[in-house]
Amino acid sequence: MMPQRSYNQYCPIANALDLIGERWSLLIVRDLLLGPKRFSDLRNALPGIGTNILTDRLKGLEEAGIIARRVLPPPAASTVYELTPYGQLLDGPVQALAQWGGMTLG
Repeated sequence: MMPQRSYNQYCPIANALDLIGERWSLLIVRDLLLGPKRFSDLRNALPGIGTNILTDRLKGLEEAGIIARRVLPPPAASTVYELTPYGQLLDGPVQALAQWGGMTLG
């Protein structure tokens, strides 16, 4: 996936931000680290996100190979989003970021 906006730098941090640096993307990943979620579950877990933005972020994360869509078997038969093995590699960085950010919570 080529993001609409890119840092255009040959740098692993810039490349990572090209993939997950859009607003809401990392929070979607955070929620999917807990397991597969339906679109409505993600929307409810992210107050303030518009459905068009959620749709756009999910599409971008899917194109980047970070998440995948899967249809659950009956009787559920609903579509869920889940992290790919590549996306699951974000577990450590997300936990480290949470630990770092937690130091400034009141």
